[in-house]
Parts: sequence; structure tokens; C-alpha cells
Amino acid sequence: MKHRTTPMFRLMLALIAALGLMATACSSEGGDQTASDETASEETTSDDTASEEAESEEADADGSADEPADSSATGGSVGFILPDSASSARWEAFDRPLIEAACADAEIECLIQNAEGDKDNMATIADQMIADGIGVLAIVNLDSESGAAIQEKAAAAGVKNIDYDRLTLGGFADVYVSFDNVAVGTAQGEGIIECFAGDTEGKNIIQLHGSPTDNNATLFRQGYQDAIVDAGFTTVAEEAVPDWDNAQAGVIFEQLLTAAGGEVDGVIAANDGLSLAAQAVLADNGLTLPITGQDATVDGLRAILQGSQCMTVYKPVVEEANSAVAAAVALLSGDALPANATINNETADIPYVQAQIQAIYIDDVKVPVADGFVTVEDVCAGLEDECAEHGVTG
Repeated sequence: MKHRTTPMFRLMLALIAALGLMATACSSEGGDQTASDETASEETTSDDTASEEAESEEADADGSADEPADSSATGGSVGFILPDSASSARWEAFDRPLIEAACADAEIECLIQNAEGDKDNMATIADQMIADGIGVLAIVNLDSESGAAIQEKAAAAGVKNIDYDRLTLGGFADVYVSFDNVAVGTAQGEGIIECFAGDTEGKNIIQLHGSPTDNNATLFRQGYQDAIVDAGFTTVAEEAVPDWDNAQAGVIFEQLLTAAGGEVDGVIAANDGLSLAAQAVLADNGLTLPITGQDATVDGLRAILQGSQCMTVYKPVVEEANSAVAAAVALLSGDALPANATINNETADIPYVQAQIQAIYIDDVKVPVADGFVTVEDVCAGLEDECAEHGVTG
């Protein structure tokens, strides 16, 4: 801690300097001039140093000469734990590099690891990050129970918590940073109606829901079921896919399609991964049906251009990543959080930084490309004619 020099302290310095001068005069009496000059020079340097130190202490006390603190030296690093790399391409392809870029811009140290779908692994990563002295922990929980246990331990260690993308029910987050997930589902429900051009009365659909342990999946489902409630659809089968597992989604969808006797007109799939799994099964059965998705992945966008998927939902992850890092900076500094809403996590009403979403149909594929979310090379490889037709350019 810095202390301002007091008048008494400066008086003591002056007395010490005076006594030093008297001692020097006595010891140098009769000596050569060179020695006397050197001593005088040393005294001058000593006085200058004392003066500079006093000025430095005063400047430090009022903050006028302080440099920005190194976050890594003040418990100011931030730990991010992503959920997996299998359920969606977004976590490693989009979130990781965008979080890294936002942390670099904010000049804070960020540690980013992936739990690879393992709750115990996520807990171990969190424990190590806490032991390493992070100031903020941001997690994408694998389920609310394990996420809440991690956050409780972090809070007990004085670490602030961020729920990134997924809300931890019963958790200890200081802020939630995500999209409006009910709105995502609403866009999917309105999307399936649009894909039928409004001719929905009596149409049979299958609903392929996201993971039952992911609160976002619950919110997506709420959104699209509310959107289609008066559309006249008949849901002939529906099931949630554990852990958003795409391979399992294909098996589940094939069972649902078989149980419906193949009499299906369309599909609501909760994200692009589940949608692509269902499309593969449909193709094996000689079917191409209107089907939704979410995340605007490269493969999802390509499927839209090829006509095997009707729409997806674009969630500009850059907004979410930037907002999460801005929230971490605010938590580290004690500043106000950049929240634009609140949400109840079954423990308390917490600040909610809510980013916006956009439905993407074939003529909108150019939007995430133009934003730099995905590259034209990745989306249009082998589909150059389709991209040219729908204005998808670099």
C-alpha cells in the first residue's frame, strides 16, 4: 500500500540530512578537495533520490502516476470453460477465437478450456482455475446441478461467476450472458410455418428437441411450441436428444419416423447438428422435408443452399463473446454490469446481457457471411452457382 509523506516525516528527513552534512564537514576537514566534491555529489544524489521518492509516494497516493494494473498480478484473470466440441461446431470454431480476441482487446488474461462433455472434467478444470487465482469464472454448464456446484465453490473462494450462453438453474452466477433463447425458439416455430408458406393445416411434424439437461433447450422448445400452437400442425412424434448428441439424434429420429409410418411433412430440429442428422435419415428414406435448425453453422447454411434445410437461426456469437468479456472486466473492476435485462435463475434475479438473433432463410445466407461469421469459401465450395444466385459473396 502507498502512503503519503507527512510533515513530521519530511522534518525527520531534513534533520538526518543536516546531521549528515555536519559529520561530513568534520571528517573532511584538512582533506583534499576531490574527496569533498565526491561526498557533496553523493549527498546531492541522496537528496535528489529522497526527493524523487517522496514525489513518487505523493503521486502514487493521489493516483496521478499509476499505470494500469496487470490483471494477472491482481487476481484479474478470467477462466472460460466451454462444454464440448461435438454437439455444435460453434464452441471451438466461433466462441473460442472470438473470446480470445475480445480478451486481447480488453488487455486481460483469459484461460479457455473445453470440458468435452464430461461433468467431472469441467469440475476439475474449474478447481484448477480457482487454484491458479482467477478472478472470474465463466462456464457453459453441462447441466444445472453440476454447474451450480462449480459456481458455489468458486463463489466461496471469492471468484465471480458468469453463466455464458446457458443459464445455471439454482446456481450462483453474478450475471448471465446469452441470447434471447425463447426468441430463438420462436424464430424456429415461425420458420417452419414460413417453410410451408402458411399452408400448415393438418400437416404432420416431428419435433426433435435439444438436451433435456440444457435449460436453453427448454426455452427453445417453449418458443417454437408457442409459435405453432394455432398453426394447425399435428405433432406425430417428439423426443429430446441427450447431450445434443448428433449420432444419437439420427438413431432417435429414425425410430420416430418409423413409428409415424413415414407419414411426416416437416421437422422442427432444435439446432443444425440435430437437423443434419435428421436430414441424413430422410435422405436414406428418399425424403426431403421442410426442417429447421439453429446456430448458422457452415454445414447448416450449405444445407439451406442445397434445399435440404429450410432455415436456421443466426446468433452473432461475436456479440455474446464481447459481452461476456465486458461483463468479466466489470466484475473485476467493480463497475456496473452492461446488462439490458434481468432473469431469475431460481436463486435470485440476476443481470442478463441479452444479445439479438436473426432467422436465416435461403436469401439471408449472405448475412452471416457478410458479417465474417463464416467464410464464403467454406459455405460456397462446390455451391458456387447457388451462392451466386442468392447473393452470397466474399
